[in-house]
Amino acid sequence: MSVFDQRSVRTTLLAAAWALLVCAGQASAAEDPAVAAEVMAAARAQWAAQDQNKPAAQSFSTVADDYTEFNPDVPTLIEGKGLAGRMFDASLQGGSTGLLSDMINPHVQVYGDTAILAYNYVGMVKDKDGKIDNVLAKSTRVYVRQNGTWMLVHANFAPVTSGD
Repeated sequence: MSVFDQRSVRTTLLAAAWALLVCAGQASAAEDPAVAAEVMAAARAQWAAQDQNKPAAQSFSTVADDYTEFNPDVPTLIEGKGLAGRMFDASLQGGSTGLLSDMINPHVQVYGDTAILAYNYVGMVKDKDGKIDNVLAKSTRVYVRQNGTWMLVHANFAPVTSGD
């Protein structure tokens, strides 16, 4: 079975299991302000480290080893903290500096030891020539509590387009 077929089967099985849980009424989101504050703080701490151009070893301290990500720069799923970290470290070579990273309209859904954080990302970066650009995205992060720590296991970063 090819890697593509394995991913397709895995994705289909996960989607079916999720649908079964939702339809059976076994998965319902709970509002938990403490968990919401913890996962939002984890995202903000990661941004703070990244805005200070800290390497992935520091910036990704709450990213799980089996992390996956969709982002607008790469047309395929990024699999693994190692690959995501190497891509982040390579981006530091461009000479840009983060000036602001934050979220507006955050919404957190909690399912036991899983929390889904959806938000609109707002940021500003300064390139090596001093030009400042705004960065906007529609984002979702999935966290799982592992050994008492909320770890990022998946993220989806979608650009904001002129039609949004």
